[in-house]
Amino acid sequence: MLILTCPYCGVAAEETELHAGGEAHLTRFGTGASDEDLQSYLFYRKNPKGVHFERWRHSNGCGKWFHAARCTMTLEVFGTYSAQTTQPPADLIKKIKQKRPDWEGWT
Repeated sequence: MLILTCPYCGVAAEETELHAGGEAHLTRFGTGASDEDLQSYLFYRKNPKGVHFERWRHSNGCGKWFHAARCTMTLEVFGTYSAQTTQPPADLIKKIKQKRPDWEGWT
């Protein structure tokens, strides 16, 4: 079972208490966006085998959205952090690279 710690309330919650929100750090486009940009946002997602950054909502807790870094093969959770950040924290990137030296980055 996947267990994530909410960075806001500190509760370690099972995935049944959370709601998955898809890939994290997507560029969202407003009015005036091209059809290609909108199509890219709506339909094209990364689906890596390995480290992935995702959005989650603590739906049965504080109700806030947050980001999580985890391995899609092993379900290992590297960490969680605020949804208001535009990129993963440097300490989390360092932790991932220590465990996965061949990992090439989050972008």
